[in-house]
Amino acid sequence: MSDNAYLSISGVDMTFTKGRTVNPVLRHINLDVKRGEFISLIGHSGCGKSTVLNIVAGLLKASAGGVIVDGREVNEPGPDRALVFQNHSLLPWLTVYQNVELAVDKTFRGVKTKAERKDWILHNLEMVSMGHALHRLPSEISGGMKQRVGIARALAMEPKVLLLDEPFGALDALTRAHLQDEVMRIQTELHNTVMMITHDVDEAVLLSDRIVMMTNGPSATIGEILDVELERPRDRLALSDDARYNHYRHEVLSFLHEKQRKVEPMARSARASKAPEALSA
Repeated sequence: MSDNAYLSISGVDMTFTKGRTVNPVLRHINLDVKRGEFISLIGHSGCGKSTVLNIVAGLLKASAGGVIVDGREVNEPGPDRALVFQNHSLLPWLTVYQNVELAVDKTFRGVKTKAERKDWILHNLEMVSMGHALHRLPSEISGGMKQRVGIARALAMEPKVLLLDEPFGALDALTRAHLQDEVMRIQTELHNTVMMITHDVDEAVLLSDRIVMMTNGPSATIGEILDVELERPRDRLALSDDARYNHYRHEVLSFLHEKQRKVEPMARSARASKAPEALSA
């Protein structure tokens, strides 16, 4: 762990075992993240991105190695790490306000007064432009609005690390772009430390300070780490013609394309090896 690391993932391996079947998912994951950094994890499906995020969140325990956040080892879930899923995960019987209130009360009861907690809930909902829908149920708002509430709920816990698991993946292109801009604005304002999973190369380059590119599984590891040295705040329209933006985009695409080229022959070989068995059957 480096001296200036706020979040440190050190020597993490992850193996799932079911009966006699052993599935090695991650191998030697090492990553130091500075306070206020925005990190994206990208790679092909099955490369263990969500497993890394769940280990940082404390939802999974690594087979080897560990995670340290702000000098404390991660052994279980905690309010210092808030996770936003691709599915908003709002409780359908609670209003927008009540969904955020539940997290705030759990985190700050005994720390903030009831009036302070109410002000804090309203502040976070206003931050994601949801102050107008306080008393609506999740069924009464759009998918993008639900994700806004999910982000507000996570931010309201004042986490040391915000974990985003493809938070925009299920949204249409326009809503996705708008929410990306909102996250950039909020991260600039709050200086959150953020780790995000994405399959979207443009999203990774637009939002990130560094892009962590994962090799393919099994036994996936970090293949390359790309520093994105673009000034903030970032304007997506201006960046579309920026040579550096397109260079970073090309670097990530090249990495992913090379990994895909290595997967395809293995898949063909696996299918061919099964063919004689099918004929004999």
